[in-house]
This record gives sequence, structure tokens and C-alpha cells, in this order.
Amino acid sequence: MFVKEYLVDLNATQAAIRAGYSKRNADKIGPELLGKTRIAEAISKAKDERSGRVEVTADMVLERLWNIATADPNDIIQLRRICCRYCHGDDHSYQWRDPEEFASALMAAEAVEAKQLPDADGGFGFDATAGPHPDCPRCYGEGHIDPHALDTRKLSDRARMLYAGVKVTRDGFEIKMHDQLKALENVAKHLGMFVEKHEHTGAGGGPIQTETRTWREVLRQEGEE
Repeated sequence: MFVKEYLVDLNATQAAIRAGYSKRNADKIGPELLGKTRIAEAISKAKDERSGRVEVTADMVLERLWNIATADPNDIIQLRRICCRYCHGDDHSYQWRDPEEFASALMAAEAVEAKQLPDADGGFGFDATAGPHPDCPRCYGEGHIDPHALDTRKLSDRARMLYAGVKVTRDGFEIKMHDQLKALENVAKHLGMFVEKHEHTGAGGGPIQTETRTWREVLRQEGEE
């Protein structure tokens, strides 16, 4: 029963509880059971049988974890610094995308009888994705920050493994990704780079006290219970 429950979540303590062991001692009993040869062999056999049923190998799992751990988040979302309207305009004057944009702005200013009408001294051809100009007198080469998410339909295979979906909110959206440090930790554990130690102590941090009884005392106590 312990083997069956352990395969559910690989949690020895919870598996011991679900298998019927005392909750009070489950954190000790679970690791102790894992250390028993016949239990370890049963777990290994059950894992192999389960992997065979779904045609999953340890190498496949390890490769996927490694791809998640080493994927580049910039292949999914980027934080870019892009130019302002004055960066690349003629003599660093306000630059328009095209004549149509300038004409629309001019008409809007005339409609409200603005005191100062826009001009086209900066020229046309504004590229919103261009980098800041280091000599720009308006933004001083800083530009402005632009969060940019890539089309997830066109992600690389490795980036697609890292991508965990998108959450749309009232204020925008949030790109979700799998935990890369956790994936790397699982790779290290799989390769045996981490060794877990379980230390058990008795009351007050001292040694565990064991009780020795004769078989007569055991029978007497069981008869009383």
C-alpha cells in the first residue's frame, strides 16, 4: 500500500499516512520505508511498468527538464528600450510615421484652433522599434521602456516548453513560464548531484531512546489492552 501511495506524489510522509501509518510518526516511517531494499525494488519496478505503459523514459523527462531550465525567456517576452519621436528626426525635431499621420494631426489642431500647429521639420519614417539615439536632446539617449511579447505560435521548440500560458487582466496581460530554477534542481537531483540527509533525534535533540521488553511483558500488555 505504501508503494502504491508513494507513486501518487513521491511524498514519503504523505504516502505513509495514506497507507495507514500513524500521522505522528509518518515523517520518520516514510524515509525508513524508502530505505528498505524490498520497498525500493518494488517502487523501481512499479515506475518501470508505469513508464512502459505511457512510453516515457527517464531520458525523455530529463531532456524536457533541461530544455526548460536552459530556455531563453527573451525568446518569449522582451523588455526593450525604444526611441522617442525626436531621436531620429531631422535635427532631432519631431518625426512622423508618414505624411498621412502628419495631415491628420494638422487637421485636428486646426479644428480646435490650436495656437501652435504641428510642423514636418523632423521628416517622416518614424520607426517605433528603433533604438534610442545617444545624442537625442529630448530623451538623452534613454528612449522609453516597451514590454514586447512575441507571437507564441512562432516560438522555438525550447521556448515553447518554457511557455506556460498567458493571463489576461484588466490592466493588460501576464506571460506565465515554468520555474527554470526548479527544473534545473530536478535535473541535478536526477543526476545525483544533491544528496539528501535525514537525521532523526529524540526529545531535546538527544539520541532516540528505544524500549526493550521481554516477550512475557509484551504478552501481558497486549492482554491488558
